[in-house]
Amino acid sequence: MKKNSGFTLLELLLTLALVAIVTAFAVPSMTEFSKNDRLTTNINSMIGHLAYARSEAIKRSVQVVMCVSNDTDTPNPTCTGGNWEDGWLVYIDNDASNTFDAGEEIIKAHAPLEGNNTITTVGVDPQLVYDNRGFLSGNTGSIQLCDERPGANGKTIRITTTGRVRLEVDTAC
Repeated sequence: MKKNSGFTLLELLLTLALVAIVTAFAVPSMTEFSKNDRLTTNINSMIGHLAYARSEAIKRSVQVVMCVSNDTDTPNPTCTGGNWEDGWLVYIDNDASNTFDAGEEIIKAHAPLEGNNTITTVGVDPQLVYDNRGFLSGNTGSIQLCDERPGANGKTIRITTTGRVRLEVDTAC
């Protein structure tokens, strides 16, 4: 006699209930993970661009500027001002004029931030100017990256006069 193999209705319902329970716990955790990962990616990109601008200023022995730009995806981007979350450029300022002129080389560009991330600055100009020694000309301070969550989920970059950066995590937004 052949034995039937398969699932009973009770076994199927218990399995589906177990999957539903596990999913109910996993989805909120994945949302938090995704938001934390987006913040980490964006802050690391900002730190990487700051370090790149500083190292290029030292390596090329010229002034390098990192400035706010909300048109990085156009053929001729400019330093337009605005907010850091709109995007930024890193360019070689050959004439040390602190302005992006025609013919100056853009060495890096960053598109606007994704995922409702915002950047708040304290004491930092809309452009950061590194001299040929890698020192920062002008104001220094902090750049804070946050998302829509309240509490201590933000990340802060502290910039010193020497051009070095320090990351602080879990800062209040």
